[in-house]
Amino acid sequence: MHVNKFALYRGPVLGYFRRSAMWLSWVMGLLVFAYTGTLLLDGNGFDLLIDGVLSMLTQLVLLTVCWMAIGRAGRGHPELVLTAVAVSGVVAANVYELSALGRGEVLTFPSPTNVGYLLFYVLMTIVIGFRVRRRARGLDWSVLLDGAVGALGAASVLAAFLTPFLDSVGGASPDASGSIAVAYPLFSLVLALAVGGVAASQSSAPDRRWILLVLGLMIFASTDIVFGIMGGRYVVGTPLDAGWMIGLALVVVWLDASTRPDAAPGHAARNAAALVLPAVSTIAALCVLVLSSQVTVSPFAIALAATTLALATLPLISRQRALRRQLRTDDLTGLPNRRALYAAVDGQLAADRERPRSLLLLDLDRFKEVNDSLGHDAGDRLLIQVGSRLASELAPGDFLARLGGDEFAILLNDSGQLEAESAALRLRAALAAPFTLEGIALQTSASIGIALYPEHGDDLTGLLRRADMAMYKAKSSHSGHHLYRSADNKHGSTRLRTLQELRTGLAGDQLVLHYQPKIELKTGTVNGVEALVRWNHPTRGLLFPDQFLALAEESGLMHSLTQVVLCQALDQAVVWLAAGRSFTVAVNLSASSLVDAQLPERVAEMIESRELPASALTLEITEEFLMADRERAKDVLARLRGGGIRISVDDFGTGYSSLAYLRDLPIDELKLDQSFVFPMAEDARAAALVASTIDLAHGLGLRMVAEGVENEVAYDELVRYGCDYAQGYFICRPVAAADLDLWLAQREISAGTA
Repeated sequence: MHVNKFALYRGPVLGYFRRSAMWLSWVMGLLVFAYTGTLLLDGNGFDLLIDGVLSMLTQLVLLTVCWMAIGRAGRGHPELVLTAVAVSGVVAANVYELSALGRGEVLTFPSPTNVGYLLFYVLMTIVIGFRVRRRARGLDWSVLLDGAVGALGAASVLAAFLTPFLDSVGGASPDASGSIAVAYPLFSLVLALAVGGVAASQSSAPDRRWILLVLGLMIFASTDIVFGIMGGRYVVGTPLDAGWMIGLALVVVWLDASTRPDAAPGHAARNAAALVLPAVSTIAALCVLVLSSQVTVSPFAIALAATTLALATLPLISRQRALRRQLRTDDLTGLPNRRALYAAVDGQLAADRERPRSLLLLDLDRFKEVNDSLGHDAGDRLLIQVGSRLASELAPGDFLARLGGDEFAILLNDSGQLEAESAALRLRAALAAPFTLEGIALQTSASIGIALYPEHGDDLTGLLRRADMAMYKAKSSHSGHHLYRSADNKHGSTRLRTLQELRTGLAGDQLVLHYQPKIELKTGTVNGVEALVRWNHPTRGLLFPDQFLALAEESGLMHSLTQVVLCQALDQAVVWLAAGRSFTVAVNLSASSLVDAQLPERVAEMIESRELPASALTLEITEEFLMADRERAKDVLARLRGGGIRISVDDFGTGYSSLAYLRDLPIDELKLDQSFVFPMAEDARAAALVASTIDLAHGLGLRMVAEGVENEVAYDELVRYGCDYAQGYFICRPVAAADLDLWLAQREISAGTA
């Protein structure tokens, strides 16, 4: 095996190098702090210890940290190298200046120090250009204008403030040192504020490291401003030296932080604070123009202020347009929203009222289960993909909008009934192809309601109302799409009224349970019942599940309904247990209830609070849920069964699915669908299927329950085939708990007399 000897040492060497750089950074910070403190306490002139030794040592450490960072960054970072060269130029100029002062020399303009300082500004301008260019990619032009407004507005204020110096620069005999003193703060402050303006106006928060550079340049610039106000006459050993040193140190800290791999930029949502800088700068520029009418202000400052105001109007116009687009755009999918739909339809109808059109209202089937099982993020991604597929199927001129939730509206031009129904079939076919979410291939379907213009309405409000009625008709009948009929109007009103009454019924204890006993065929004893929900409607009487369960599923009330049923069933189990009957109560759960990840814990808590054994409850599920999401079913059922709750597969044999799940999933019993039990007495093939299914269940260690036993022949055949349990009208119809108690008492009396 070949061993790279260099690789053996590279890791430890780099680790030592990084630790050394970290310690040196701390030393740099302490030296800057010490130097600043001594100047503030005693900054009245040249001191050999402070302005000579301590200053030179601090700058030497700054320079070392700077170039160590360059060595750590490696190639491919020209802006960092330019920053290091700029810092080196300032340090070199400072060293030259201090050495000249130490020799008693008087520096005249121009001197090598000016070259080093001006080189800093030139190189940092290039560095800022590199950084801003990278961050500005993909930004809206109005964002960049915000930065320009911020920079120019601040520069106009500074130019007005430094009017005497600017006049001296433009005079016949300008003071050279004063000119340089003014050039430094102008150059530096415009540079720093331009960066801050662009960063503050971006859609995400600027990199925290980026702020270090901006802050360093602004401190450097502020010191230059004070220097300019003092006349540009440099005196060594004053607090001004501390300002330049701190600004330079922050630039080095930015450079050092930018080369560390563990330093990550921070992000935050854009908010109103992003507009503060351009707004304040615009007001400041306006103040400069007003001030120019009262006192003498440099023409340069006036020009900057006027340019600021001119540019400030452009972002306002852009924002108005962007706001208008935003108000008519769905944030998630980027499609037009309900407001845009109304605007589009009103415009088209006003342009041509004779042109036939159709409105399709599309709603995804069982979309709530996606949110519940995979999370709202996955649901959002599904909606984005759905919107994209729908848009790809439409012709130019057709209009697609997302109205909210999982509901989409499509306006088709030049479309009658045939064209609308053809489009509905095409859209449903496009959505039938699997979507990939969270690594899962998910298939979805949609229900589409169709309303025609002008037959079904002469405005969008009427068309939407009738398309909505047609859509719910398609959903309830599982027909895929439905064209509005006048009879749907009554159905829609009835549905809305029934939905409101169901909500009231759930809150007002109108749901009741009936119980159908299960007979153990070997002994003829009853040790379990199935709980079946009924709605005791105040005006329509006792309603069976087929009259309200589908509505509860569509409207998202199934979770609440299941909770009510479980509570009532377990409460009744407590009553029976107190009476000496240890019945197992079976409760049916829909697929939408089973996607609730907290279901096992919630059911276990309900059982424990009633001091019931976990075996007192059996949950009946359908093959549909087992096959829709095998892994999720396995997880939920394993947690339920791990708590002692029994699991039964209801309507077994109707799922037309692979039987492999019987081996993989934790279940206890199978309930043979009544469609196999009914024809047993007259159909030998049906009887053979029942017998083989019982053998299959026993071979897998599962109990078999036959439902729908309607006559004595079927009962006796099930006993002969070895079926474990049976239920049906031949034994007992579903009845209220009190009636079941009477039936049990009469059965016990009959058994005793026999």
